[in-house]
Amino acid sequence: MRRRRQRITENSSAEIDMTSMMDVVFIMLIFFIVTTSFVKEAGIEVSRPAAATAERQERANIMIAVSENGDIWIDQRQVDLRAVRANVERLRAENPEGAVVIQADASSRTGILVEVMDQVRLAGVLDVAIAASRP
Repeated sequence: MRRRRQRITENSSAEIDMTSMMDVVFIMLIFFIVTTSFVKEAGIEVSRPAAATAERQERANIMIAVSENGDIWIDQRQVDLRAVRANVERLRAENPEGAVVIQADASSRTGILVEVMDQVRLAGVLDVAIAASRP
């Protein structure tokens, strides 16, 4: 009879319960998905001008880029100046708390930058920042 009892205990100890480990893995996966911050980009790289007083804008979720030749990029798409207002209104409806950051190339014309800022303000966004890099 002893041999029978030993055989039963050996078989039961050979199994590993994976349920708790799978629970921990899924909880960690959910945690990392929820805490990941997604960076929104305008769509192109610009050479930003340097400013000694540049500050980091934490709430910026609408990024607008103005290239060297005057092209305007929003949400990784090139848009016309007349479409800036509609695009900003659409993006603002998705996140009403966010701010707008305009990334203008150092070689771009100031007139385009002012026109883009005007369209953003006409869209109802008063919290507008211009991107600059620290020297």
